[in-house]
Amino acid sequence: MSLNALGSIFGAAIQSVINVLPEVRSPKTKPVFKKRIMWTLLALVIFFVMGEIALVGMSSSSEQSFAQLQLILASKIGTLVTVGIGPIVLASIFLQLLVGSEIIKVDLSNPADKAIFMGWQKILAILLSFFEAAIYVMTGFISPIEGLFLGFMPFSIFLALQIAFGSILLMYLDEVVSKYGMGSGISIFIAGGVMGAVAVRTFSFFGTGVEGEVAGLLPNFILQLIQGTPVFVSLLPIFFMIIVFLMVVYAEGMHVDVPITTVRARGFGGRYPLKFLYVSNIPVILASALFANVMLWGHLIWDFAGKEVNLITQIFGVFNSGGQAIGGLAYYVSAPYGALGTPTDVVMLLSRPDMILHIIVYALIMIFTCMVFGRLWIEMAGQGSRNVAQQIQGAGLQIPGFRRDPRVIERVLNKYIPQITILGSAFVGLLAAFADLTGALGTGTGILLTVGIVYRLYEEIAQEQLTESHPLIAKFMGGGKK
Repeated sequence: MSLNALGSIFGAAIQSVINVLPEVRSPKTKPVFKKRIMWTLLALVIFFVMGEIALVGMSSSSEQSFAQLQLILASKIGTLVTVGIGPIVLASIFLQLLVGSEIIKVDLSNPADKAIFMGWQKILAILLSFFEAAIYVMTGFISPIEGLFLGFMPFSIFLALQIAFGSILLMYLDEVVSKYGMGSGISIFIAGGVMGAVAVRTFSFFGTGVEGEVAGLLPNFILQLIQGTPVFVSLLPIFFMIIVFLMVVYAEGMHVDVPITTVRARGFGGRYPLKFLYVSNIPVILASALFANVMLWGHLIWDFAGKEVNLITQIFGVFNSGGQAIGGLAYYVSAPYGALGTPTDVVMLLSRPDMILHIIVYALIMIFTCMVFGRLWIEMAGQGSRNVAQQIQGAGLQIPGFRRDPRVIERVLNKYIPQITILGSAFVGLLAAFADLTGALGTGTGILLTVGIVYRLYEEIAQEQLTESHPLIAKFMGGGKK
């Protein structure tokens, strides 16, 4: 049998699986603004409820190794959202790399090809949900009650099934938000988790979940003031959070304006803004999910090697008794949180060349990974020069001084979009690394993502209100169609 015949059989088998998978159907007409907000809030409430439902049959869970990454992955170890959005994002990463390297040839501007691509992504996300759930149980992050069986099924298998079910449910919630709500479900879950954690650690009177803290930062500081022993350094996480917030808001406002005119109304012109953060925070989400999976697989290899240091574990990851990476690739992709959080930390850092190397390598890996994912994402999301040129042409617009030809518009946009994509992706990677080093509240990367998510959501809400209030604008912008 030829390779082409095998490929056809495999493709038909995959398509048959896609056809039987449950699907959230797209609405026939675009939901009104209030209903979209309602669906978004409903999905967010379900996400929070899932984060409070403990796994049945779990004796203990280890959160130390992934304590910081839980916010970025919208996960909470020991609950139905133990693996969070990790499998969903990792499936997207794999397929982006395959499409970008042309191992899989699909035209994402073609609706039929894009539907097939999304089906592949759904299947891969489901498989990864079961795979990662198994790793969490096998490596001891989630420990079952010993000797307990559910019929003939060990509770370790039942635990893994619960974890996988939670991740698959998140995948469908993301689909609901994308089709019926505002923004992206993945983004909403990340922002909700980070804002909840920030509120608890800042204002809580009953403990924050952070070791050594019996109350939030502000109640602690007020108590210190009353006792006459204020420690202003304790407020540095809040200060660094505000710095990251202001830097992201400032960067969101930076853009390059490409002049455009309409052929429908002579003399009427405007500008097409290309933002400095053209790909927003997507590269950081993808990079963080990739790093989390590198650490997870490093743990698996470490356990299979009997927790002994050898050539393989030195490459992929060496871990201490607390589950923290101390060597290998897993160590260098784990953020050194708070390494520059206080003046004392900076002084101590100068005497630790190994930590300085860790910081430099982590920052470089984060920046490079964000640049790669940013470049791949604009093509997959239809934001490349060719797609934007076709959108401008289809809207009856043109760039003054140039022929009204999408190929000409594409050449003009090629002077801006690729460069802005690389620079913007590098910037968010550098800012994420810097924010993590300072120990900003909610983790630096978490705050970076949340500010970008909320900013984009605000823009989408403003556009929705504008198009609903002015139907003619909606028709011109294509807002009347889903």
